[in-house]
Amino acid sequence: MRAVKEISRGQVFTEHFLMSVATIGAFCVGQYPEGVAVMLFYMLGELLEDMAVDHSQRSINTLMNIKPDYANLKIGDKLEKVSPEEINVGDIIIVKPGEKIPLDGKIVKGTSMVNTSALTGESVPRELGPGKDALSGFINGNGVLTIKVTKKYGESTVSKILDLVQNAGSKKAPTEKFITKFARYYTPIVVFGALALAVIPPLVIAGATFSDYVYRALIFLVVSCPCALIISIPLGFISGMGEASKRGILVKDGNYLEALNSVETVVFDKTGTLTKSVFRVTKINPQNNYSGEELIESAAYAESYSNHPIAISIMDAYSGKIDKSKIENYSEIAGYGINVGSRVRRYGSCTDCNL
Repeated sequence: MRAVKEISRGQVFTEHFLMSVATIGAFCVGQYPEGVAVMLFYMLGELLEDMAVDHSQRSINTLMNIKPDYANLKIGDKLEKVSPEEINVGDIIIVKPGEKIPLDGKIVKGTSMVNTSALTGESVPRELGPGKDALSGFINGNGVLTIKVTKKYGESTVSKILDLVQNAGSKKAPTEKFITKFARYYTPIVVFGALALAVIPPLVIAGATFSDYVYRALIFLVVSCPCALIISIPLGFISGMGEASKRGILVKDGNYLEALNSVETVVFDKTGTLTKSVFRVTKINPQNNYSGEELIESAAYAESYSNHPIAISIMDAYSGKIDKSKIENYSEIAGYGINVGSRVRRYGSCTDCNL
């Protein structure tokens, strides 16, 4: 049925046409096992292709976990949780700490450190404040941001990235284009060659029978079919992009994947690329008669309210428990550090140490 539909659209020499001719021809000459084998192996190939494509698509979708699920739309004095697609240009949205920025916009109120690694690969927090641009896909850190939307969701940065990656397989690499062009000329030559093999020898060779040469022509047709090239080359690119996405590498289309063939030198920006961008305390260097335990405890108390990656690493290095009732006048100055008053009696007669 596929072959008939393709022929009606002017696409005669397709893999479905070749498989149909080979199978029906095998039945005509009484070679039923061969006819069944042709269909069986072809369907098995299609099954493996579908599995590979599905696996690649799942890998890509898993990696593209930067799509925001909702937006906090400000209507008067109230907040309404809506889909990002429903937000219009000029609307005001609120982004709370830990939430993804759902749409591109300009900050009108609030200051916060944001994680831009989903878009830039750079995990070092970036400070955003009033008047600065906020791109969708950024993860808000420690402050509440009020943002005026400047682009609809379909035009936002995260939407464009999703579209690029999900449609990467639609752009053909040079090898794919060559195979398609090659098959356009090669397939008709094979079909007419098989036809000549089936018809000419019985007419010019004594004792030759049509049944023998039709069978040989069918064998020639199946063996010479470029279906393997037509299917395997695009499938190779799709599988490659899927496997890359599984390992955290985004490839926009097959052109870039094929370009790796000629790469001789690769230069990496290590943060978030060669590393997992997770900080860890490797050494404690106390001074002025303080012990390492006292120093890490003081640092842990100071950083206990912060979501900064370095603060998290200090908290992980401290094995004790934080009594937050002992912390007073806490303030985090974005881009500078922590200011906190503590009632911990630790250093001599100090009862209100400014850490």
